[in-house]
Amino acid sequence: MLGTEFRAGLSLPIRTAPRAAGAGAVLLTEEAAISAAPDQDLRIEMIAAEGALVAQGAPVARLRAAPGIVLGAPMAGRIASVDLRPGRKLGEIVLFREDAAGRHAFDTAAALGDAGAGALRALLQGAGLWPLLRSRPFGHMPRPDEVPAAIFVMAADTRPFAPDPAQALTGRHEAFARGLDALARLTGGPVVLCQPKGAPLAEAGAARGRLRIVHVGARHPQGLAGLQMHHHHPARITATVWDIHAEDVAGLGALLETGLLPETRLVSLAGPALAETRLLRCQPGADLRGLSHGAVRPGNHVLLSGAPLDGRKAHWLGLRDRQVSVLARVPGGGARAHWFRAALGRAARPRPIIPTAALEQALGAAFPAAALVRALSAGDDETAIRLGALSLLEEDLALADYVTGAEPRLAALLRGMLARIEAEEAP
Repeated sequence: MLGTEFRAGLSLPIRTAPRAAGAGAVLLTEEAAISAAPDQDLRIEMIAAEGALVAQGAPVARLRAAPGIVLGAPMAGRIASVDLRPGRKLGEIVLFREDAAGRHAFDTAAALGDAGAGALRALLQGAGLWPLLRSRPFGHMPRPDEVPAAIFVMAADTRPFAPDPAQALTGRHEAFARGLDALARLTGGPVVLCQPKGAPLAEAGAARGRLRIVHVGARHPQGLAGLQMHHHHPARITATVWDIHAEDVAGLGALLETGLLPETRLVSLAGPALAETRLLRCQPGADLRGLSHGAVRPGNHVLLSGAPLDGRKAHWLGLRDRQVSVLARVPGGGARAHWFRAALGRAARPRPIIPTAALEQALGAAFPAAALVRALSAGDDETAIRLGALSLLEEDLALADYVTGAEPRLAALLRGMLARIEAEEAP
């Protein structure tokens, strides 16, 4: 059965232009921003004022509900504008690049050593790395005092055109091992490293002897954290599970060694509206227009932060995103053509979900597709939980939405279910 699951998934007919020469070249945009996703509710207090010159990594804002958790400057620059919505909810904090501001150094002495677990947590929160962790169920940033049952480190990504996380670790294996060791101090459970088949990216004794290496299939959605959690350590309301990208783990290891945060991350620029596909290193929160300048074909297009399947229209690179997708804009603003849309449009019920082998594969052969879809559609939360839905987020159902083209989208139904459960469990 494991072999069947490993081979499950789909290869998608999404095209992109040939990759440009000079893969991995550094491209820092002149503007960058700290921004919140549309579904995020980040209520903040500013630490640095508008117009202030800030070093790369320096604290710029902190969460009102948890003042120890800060948001750091994605690059050295000057704060150009601050957009706070009602209730001091973060919209965006825009910076203009000024390299002379330098890099902010953190004191990491207290976070080193066996006795520094509390100090390590404080360092992660105070250096702006805490938001890079994601807790399931519900998919939020972990609570300041949360202790996970397991932590998944994603060194695989099967989204179309995603950059290879192993390439992002090139020359950084010592920092990666140091980061894995640090993560093990935040949990009493396993640290699960998800990677493609091949040489292990970490030694067996890493993460204080609690590292588990899981090999991931090459087809989508095998490289998604939710699917791997469901197989190896499902999330529960009483036992949360975290996930984090492998490159961010290497960044944590580098921070512990040098006191400095990484300046760039590996990002792919791909999509059918491009004249050339790019693999580059840019700062977090980079300007998507700056990253795509000179690479886009003439004509109308739309920029997504994220993959073609689950990305969102944006101006800035998302906090956890490592892809920029450039798609041709559909004339009249309608939905993009879909191979199944004509058949669904003629159905008795507008765009119903039709169980097919493709739907089973879109869920990685990890779930009984018909039963899970039925539970989500009917609002049967108890059945969905029994089937493993607490390990899932919207990104995990994006491929299923692609192959069905149905309305309402499964991702939206899942988010509604999670919101209901979270409201019931709230103290």
